[in-house]
Amino acid sequence: MAEEYVVQMKKIEKVYSNGVAANQGVDFNLKKGEIHALMGENGAGKSTLMKMLFGMEQPTSGEIVINGESVVLSSPSVAISKGIGMVHQHFMLVPSLSVAENMVLGMAPRKGLFVDRAKCVEITKEYSEKFNLHVEPEMRVADIPVGMKQKVEILKALVRGAKILILDEPTAVLTAQETQELFKELISLKDQGYTIVFISHKLNEIKEITNRITIMRNGRSMWVYETEKVTKEEISRLMVGRDVVLNVQKDEAKPADTVLKVRDLEYVNEWNKKMLDHVSFDVRKGEILGIAGVEGNGQKELIDMLFSMDTPDSGSAEVQGKSIIGINQQKIREMGVSLVPEDRMLYGIAGKATIEENVISDRSGSKKLNNGPLFNMKAIHELSEQLVKDYTVLCKSPKQQVGMLSGGNIQKVVVAREFSNDPVLILADQPTRGIDVGATEFIRKKLVELSRSGIAVLLVSADLAEVMELSDSLIVMHDGKIVAYFEDTKKLTDEEMGEYMLGLKEQSPEEIGRVCHE
Repeated sequence: MAEEYVVQMKKIEKVYSNGVAANQGVDFNLKKGEIHALMGENGAGKSTLMKMLFGMEQPTSGEIVINGESVVLSSPSVAISKGIGMVHQHFMLVPSLSVAENMVLGMAPRKGLFVDRAKCVEITKEYSEKFNLHVEPEMRVADIPVGMKQKVEILKALVRGAKILILDEPTAVLTAQETQELFKELISLKDQGYTIVFISHKLNEIKEITNRITIMRNGRSMWVYETEKVTKEEISRLMVGRDVVLNVQKDEAKPADTVLKVRDLEYVNEWNKKMLDHVSFDVRKGEILGIAGVEGNGQKELIDMLFSMDTPDSGSAEVQGKSIIGINQQKIREMGVSLVPEDRMLYGIAGKATIEENVISDRSGSKKLNNGPLFNMKAIHELSEQLVKDYTVLCKSPKQQVGMLSGGNIQKVVVAREFSNDPVLILADQPTRGIDVGATEFIRKKLVELSRSGIAVLLVSADLAEVMELSDSLIVMHDGKIVAYFEDTKKLTDEEMGEYMLGLKEQSPEEIGRVCHE
């Protein structure tokens, strides 16, 4: 019955000026005191729908009803005034400010002309205790762990009066322990009558914490289920339209010669924090070496050093005996190094360029694609069409602007370019972050296939299940150091990994030293 719903989105249509229909007649209903999963492939319309519920975008047609009242959510501030809060996948915090200052940003209490910092801290402590979300009010956001940042974001919404919380991929960067702690807090909020929208691609978590699921496909809300009455396999099939292999299938690795040799890399960042602390390891031909760790423990900085986006303070890195430190990225590519970057929108694509222009951007000077001073357009068209086909990129044609694709298809464009240029080493940094199960399955299979063909793969992933399943051997980073090395990932548990990732356990130097195969 309608009166049981705190949110009703009725026949929502969203058509952009270029004619793309992101939502088509969507119905989405939330009950008070439930955790409701919103699922679907990238491009299914989930994000657009939630942006409209949070006032970031406006529907072309349809009606939104909050607590029985038809409303126009013309901006996020209007949505907040109606009791709706949103925690984005990429945190919207100011790193240089304290936790307390972030909590009350835009509504800070004042003492005369100045912000009343003592009152900010008091408010933070009050809400932290009320909702059992423990944070350190006076610490700078740049210095707190990622799990605490997640709590700060949730508290920010609650302090502004949110009764309906939209959480976008809330566990993407959390350890198993941090995830379980978050779940306890979310269940506590639910028990107090709060309503939570939980957007995630992690099927185990959906099954564990949610009460109901809405599954979207091609811009439409297709199915609503009680979570306990549908299996993980059924959810995957409904999202993608076919059976999805949830577990990675791979042959035993047969590592050969060392391709990437890293020794004693050190790096101190602009805030004088040591992000890399004597990091040494090898990646061999025919293996996937995984790097696990809570975000912010040096993984990003390591990839930056290996692809010349920054320069270490000391140490060395060689590909097949040649240094890659401090040389330009084109030369690194010519040495056979490919990069799937952490942020596909910032580093992976030129959003306003076409798919074709993006997939040839790393090889535009090659003889195959040039006739003297002019491009060989026939060869370029044939290559881009073949890559679109091989990597199952859903698009109208290779001439389509890449920024108009869904997240999963943008990522396929990135991997099509990076995997197809005969690499000897692939740096895969969060290769499946924020993409749907279909695209995830495809990219994981490709990484295994390429490694088994003899390519060396260095995999960085905040998705613990992914890094444990895909990796043949695995290192764990904490506080800029390698704290553990595992030659075999088969017997590892999430809990054991979490202990190393949180710095609760550390292997001996002799055990860690085995990652250098000398």
